[in-house]
Amino acid sequence: MSLPPQFLDEIRARVPLSRVIGRKVVWDLRRSNQAKGDWWAPCPFHGEKTPSFHVDDQKGFYYCFGCHAKGDALTFLREAEGLGFIEAVELLAAEAGLPMPERDPRQVQRADHRTELVDVMEQAVRWFRMQLGMGVAEAARAYLARRGLDDAACERFGIGFAPDQRQGLFNALRAKGIAEQLIVEAGLAAKPEDGGAPFDRFRGRITFPIRDGRGRCIAFGGRAMDPNARAKYLNSPETPLFDKGRNLYNIGPARAAVAKGRPLVVAEGYMDVIALVRAGFEGAVAPLGTAITEDQLRLMWRISPEPVIALDGDEAGLRAAMRLIDLALPMTGPGQALRFAFLPQGQDPDDLIRARGAGAMAAVLDEARPLVDLLWRRETEGRVFDSPERRAALDKALGEAVAKIPDKDTRDHYHAVLRNLKWELFGNRRRSDAPAAARPARDWKGREWQGGGARFQPVAPVAPTRASRLSSPGAGEHEAETLVEAMVLAICATHPGLIAPVESRLERLEPQDADRAALIHDLLSGTQSQAGQRALESIMSDPHVRAAPAILRPHDGDAAADILANALDRIESRRSAREEIARAEAEIEGLADEGLTWRMAQSARARQQADHPSLADLSDLGEDSDAYRAILEAALKNEIWRKPRR
Repeated sequence: MSLPPQFLDEIRARVPLSRVIGRKVVWDLRRSNQAKGDWWAPCPFHGEKTPSFHVDDQKGFYYCFGCHAKGDALTFLREAEGLGFIEAVELLAAEAGLPMPERDPRQVQRADHRTELVDVMEQAVRWFRMQLGMGVAEAARAYLARRGLDDAACERFGIGFAPDQRQGLFNALRAKGIAEQLIVEAGLAAKPEDGGAPFDRFRGRITFPIRDGRGRCIAFGGRAMDPNARAKYLNSPETPLFDKGRNLYNIGPARAAVAKGRPLVVAEGYMDVIALVRAGFEGAVAPLGTAITEDQLRLMWRISPEPVIALDGDEAGLRAAMRLIDLALPMTGPGQALRFAFLPQGQDPDDLIRARGAGAMAAVLDEARPLVDLLWRRETEGRVFDSPERRAALDKALGEAVAKIPDKDTRDHYHAVLRNLKWELFGNRRRSDAPAAARPARDWKGREWQGGGARFQPVAPVAPTRASRLSSPGAGEHEAETLVEAMVLAICATHPGLIAPVESRLERLEPQDADRAALIHDLLSGTQSQAGQRALESIMSDPHVRAAPAILRPHDGDAAADILANALDRIESRRSAREEIARAEAEIEGLADEGLTWRMAQSARARQQADHPSLADLSDLGEDSDAYRAILEAALKNEIWRKPRR
C-alpha cells in the first residue's frame, strides 16, 4: 500500500517518539531532559546496564551508541514489536487520531484472506492439542515424558498430536464450516493429483506450532512417531502465511527475551529450542528444516547484533558452520556479527542439558568463537603449508574471503587477526620442531581448538612421549588403561575446578582397584577418605604422572583441561572397542568350531585396530590388520559358520 509522505509526517508530528518507545524501556530520568524531549535509557535491542540508547523527540529519531540501532517510530515498531509496515502505520494513526487513507480494494482482500488462513491455523492448533490428551496419543505422551516435557511445557509451546488418520483434521475442520480450499491453502491438507479428496498432511506425528513475531500460527512442524517414516521431521509447505526461509521457530518470545538482555541462541531444531528455553536460555530460535538463509540472518541481526550459533557436536554441525561463513561474510560488520558454539561430540543442546544441566550449556555458550576463527579453521585444518606456493594459496583464499566484507574497518580488523594467526602458524618455530600442520591450530587469542565433533590435527608426539609406557606399541592393554586412568585422577586432584564439566564421565569410570574407586567418590563428593588418599599417593608416586605437564604446571588449567578430555576420550574409546568385540564374539559363539571363533575374534581386533589408529596400543597383534579384515569380510559374506544341510 502506497501512503502519502504528508500522512506519515503528520503521524510522526502528533505522536512523540518517546511515547512509543517508553512502553519498552525505563527512562534514566537523571540523564534525560524531558523539557527538551531528550531521553536516555538502556537499549531495548541488546542487554546493558548503562543507558546508551538516546531518543530525540524533536528530530523523531533514536540511536544506540552500543549496538548502533537507529530509526524512527515506524522502524521501532517493526524491529521491537515485529509489526509489518502497514500494521505499524495503523497503530500510530489510531494513536494520533488520524483515519487511514483509502486502501486499495485488492490489498484489503489479501489482508482479509490472510486473516482467514490464520483462523484456520488456530483451529488446527486447538484440535491437535485436544488429540494429545486422547487415548490415540498414548505413545506420543510417553515419548514427550521421556524427553522431559510435562503438561505445562506442552501447553506453553502448543505441542499437539496428529493421529494416523487420513482425514482426521480435514473432517474436523469441515465440520466447523471451514471451506476445503482454505484447509488446503493453509497447508494442513494436500489434494491428490488425480482430483481425489484432500488428505491430512500431518499424520502420526507430534505437532509443533510455528508462530510469527506477533504470535500467530503460520505453520506446523511434525515429528514422526513411526521410526520407519520417510521423514523424521516434516514442516508445512510454502503458503501465503509461511515462507520457511524468512521465519524462525520461537521468534516472538526470543525477541522479547533478547530485549531483556538474554543472548540470541540459534539451535538446529524444535526440541533443542524447547530444552534451551526451559533451561533459562529464553532467547533460543531455530531455522525451519533448512540451512540458515540470508533472510534469516537479517532477521537475527534485527533482534541481536551478535547471535550465537549453537551447533551439534558432530561433522554435520561443523559443515553447517562452514557453509554459513560465505553467507555471513558479505553481510557482516559493526552490529552484525556471529559467534559459533560447538557442543560436545555427538550431543545437541537437548542432550547436553538433560545429561549435565544448564551450567554445562552456559559453559559451551561462553566459549563461543567469532566468525574469523571459523574462517581460519576452514582454510587451514588438515593442510600442510611447507612451501611458499601453499602459503601463497592460503593468503589468496583468506584475502578473497575477507574482501567480501563490505565494511572497511571490519576488513582491516580481520586482516590484523589473520596476520597474527599466520605468524603463529609459520613464524613461531621456537615452540616446536614439528611441521606447521602438525602443531595445534589456534584461534585468534592463541587458544588451541578443543571439544566438539571436529578437532584440529593433533600435535605429533615428541620423543619422550613416544618412548613412554603410555604410548608404547608393546604396552599391555590393562597397563596402558591403568596409566591413562591414573592420569585422569591425578589431573582432577591437581585441578579441582575441572571436575564439574566431566562429572558424568568420571562416574562411568570402572577402576579395578578399590582404592581408586574410593578416590573417584572423594573427587565427586568433595570428601576425603583413607582409601582415596592411599590411591592418590600411589598415583603421584608414578614418575610418568609426576612428569606430566598438567601436574608440573598446576596453574595452567587450559592445558590440563585438554589433556583430561583426551584421556577420558581414550578410556571411553577403549571401552567401546571391548564391548563391540565382546558382542561380536557372543553372536558367533556356538555357531562355529573353536578355531574359527578364535580367528574371527582376532580378525575383529585387527579391524578395530585398523579403523581406530588411536587404539593401536591396545592390541598385542603383530599380524597384518588388512589381511585379517579381508578374512573377516569373506567369512561374513560366505556365512561359513552355517553347517551345510545334508
